[in-house]
Amino acid sequence: MIRPICKDTELLSKPAVQASNADLPLARDLADTLLANRQRCVGMAANMIGFPKNIIAILLPGSVEPLVMLNPRIIAKSGAYETQEGCLSLPGERAAERFHTITVRWLDLSMQQQKRTFEGYPAQIIQHEVDHCAGILI
Repeated sequence: MIRPICKDTELLSKPAVQASNADLPLARDLADTLLANRQRCVGMAANMIGFPKNIIAILLPGSVEPLVMLNPRIIAKSGAYETQEGCLSLPGERAAERFHTITVRWLDLSMQQQKRTFEGYPAQIIQHEVDHCAGILI
């Protein structure tokens, strides 16, 4: 189901709670909403569709389907840099510190634990969405 984009800064600034098996339909809605907005967005967090759950979806370069992560946690990072980022939920761009390389642990849609290292733009997208889950507005 495609959901409307939340622009309520009060809801967006609340830290998300851990996702569970019961949140799998929400994770699928998040992926559907991202695909519907793919011309103007490459990643989304569940609070961007009004649900403060620790779920993100990103479009990796060349991918057709979003990579959905439940309870993503960055466990390693290196190569700090400064950048400017926009957000579908907020107008304009803001400064952000990001890391070129990150390692993330998460649960996939089968509730299986995954771990992967990301570099460059995909790493930046994940960091932006993980910030959303922490209630950090970028």
